[in-house]
Amino acid sequence: MRKLDYSLAVEKLVSFIRERVKEAGASGVVVGISGGIDSATVAYLATKALGGEKVLGLIMPYYENRDLEDAKLVCESLGIDYRVISIKPIVDEFERRVGELDVRSRGNVMARTRMVLLYAHANAMNRLVLGTSNRSEFLTGYFTKWGDGASDYAPLINLYKTEVWEVARLLGVPERIINRKPSAGLWEGQSDEDELGISYRILDEILWRLVDLGMGKDEIANEFNVPIETVGYVEGLVKNSEHKRRLPLGPTF
Repeated sequence: MRKLDYSLAVEKLVSFIRERVKEAGASGVVVGISGGIDSATVAYLATKALGGEKVLGLIMPYYENRDLEDAKLVCESLGIDYRVISIKPIVDEFERRVGELDVRSRGNVMARTRMVLLYAHANAMNRLVLGTSNRSEFLTGYFTKWGDGASDYAPLINLYKTEVWEVARLLGVPERIINRKPSAGLWEGQSDEDELGISYRILDEILWRLVDLGMGKDEIANEFNVPIETVGYVEGLVKNSEHKRRLPLGPTF
C-alpha cells in the first residue's frame, strides 16, 4: 500500500471539514453514527475540527444489538450531543405498504431512511451532512445509492479502509470500535467482508494497484502473489458499480 504520513493526513482532514463548514455558512455538521469505525472516525475528526457543540450524532438502529451500544460509546466518548431514532417503525411501515422485501432490498430502504433523517436534521439546524464512506467501499460500489452514499461531504472518500484504521488509532477512537468486525448492520450477522467476498486488507492492496497505479491484472497477481481470478473479481466490482459513482446521465442533443 501507499505510505501516508497519518499525522499530516489528520491535519488535512480536520482542515477540510472546518473549511467546508465555513464556506457553506453552516452552523455545524450531522453524522450518522453506526458504531463502526468509519462513522466513529468521521465523528472524531468533526469534533476535532469544529468542537463538540457543533457536531450532532444520529444513531438510527433497526436492530437493538451491540451496534447501538458501540454508537453510544462513540458519542459519549466525544461528549457530543446525540439522538437515538429507531428506524424500524419507518422501514416496517414502508414494507407493509409496498409488500415484503428481500433482505437486500430492505437494507437499501434502511440506508435511504437514515439519509432522509440525516438531512431532515441538517436542514432544520443549518448544518451539513458528513458522509462516512471510504475509498474501498466507494470504488467497489459497496454502498446504497442515494442512501449511505449520499452526503454533502465525505472526509474519508479518498482513504482506503485499512488507512481509516490507522487514522482512527491516531485520533484515539476506542479499541473496541477499531477491533470490531466491519458491518453495515443491515441484517443480523451481516459482515462487510463476507458480502464483498474478500478481506479489506487484500482488497485495498489490489485496488491501489489497479486504480491508483493503473497496473494490469497479471502484474498485480504476480507482484502481490494472489490468483489472477481474485484481481479480476475486484476489477469487476469496480466496473459494475461505475453508475453508482456519478450523477444520472441522459442523451446529449
